[in-house]
Amino acid sequence: MSEIQRESLREIAIKLAEDQVKSQVTLTGPKERTIFILGSKNVGKSTFINRYLDREESPKTTLALEYSYGRRTSPGQGIQKQICHVWELGTVVNSEQLLCIPFRSNGLENASVVIMIDLSRPEKLWNDISSILVELKNVLRNCKPPENATHLQNFSKEHITENLFPVPVYIIGGKYDMFQDKDPEIKKQVCKCLRAIAHQIGASVSFYTTQNSSMGRTVRDILNHCGFGSPANPIRNLQTDYNAPLSVPFGQDSWNSIGFSAENLEAIGAIFCRAIPQEDSSIAPLPPDPIKDTDFREPIIDELRAQKDEELHTLLKHTDIMGRFEKIN
Repeated sequence: MSEIQRESLREIAIKLAEDQVKSQVTLTGPKERTIFILGSKNVGKSTFINRYLDREESPKTTLALEYSYGRRTSPGQGIQKQICHVWELGTVVNSEQLLCIPFRSNGLENASVVIMIDLSRPEKLWNDISSILVELKNVLRNCKPPENATHLQNFSKEHITENLFPVPVYIIGGKYDMFQDKDPEIKKQVCKCLRAIAHQIGASVSFYTTQNSSMGRTVRDILNHCGFGSPANPIRNLQTDYNAPLSVPFGQDSWNSIGFSAENLEAIGAIFCRAIPQEDSSIAPLPPDPIKDTDFREPIIDELRAQKDEELHTLLKHTDIMGRFEKIN
């Protein structure tokens, strides 16, 4: 009985100590953080954000840059709340001016980037992630670097400093349920590619599907870590087997384990594209016209648009009649 009681008291003491540490971290930590989420089209970014913020609304197609926020009060904070700014970019195509907005208000000091990639389309994977990384790197290069990049504490001699991103980056492989039954060689090449990219830029990798609660909890922990600073280690388990969902925290991988080494993204892309040829992104279908989408109805704007369309139609009709009249004369 006494042994059981001592163990119980020990557990209580540990819990109290952990709560005290969390409280101190919250009090001394930043009151505002920023999460920038971008990635493949239709991979589920908006659904991902709604679940994290406990919103039940149906997600709409993100046309440009969307803003949301979350907030919470931690023990010991009183009425002081922590705020998490969440930005979502619909596409990086022609979005150079939008990319810098999430970093403009609070800089890079308390910012994190989450890149969601569609695992169900390996033939588009490289085009998606390479365009994102190139544009993102150009934007971050023009921002003031953080004074203390704590996310790079697991930096090793294998890493080339100029390749590392100045903010924490999490690569989330979405739609894993549609990827897990693909050909083993395809899964192997996709996993090696994403691990190589993450190892080179200083990112972590985790696969995700809405069909698996455990994977959902890990991704939620990642967002809580980025947005509120806890848990301290959102990706707790190392999993590099391509027959299982990847789970690779930054600093726990190596070129030897990945199976090859590369000095830059171009080298990684060359290896991956030889194994899995990519679709020609220049012939991608045009997105649907948002004007015709009922999710984006704005009565006042729609009425003005209809009026201007009618005026334009009348003008074109008049111009056509005048042109025919001049030809007759």
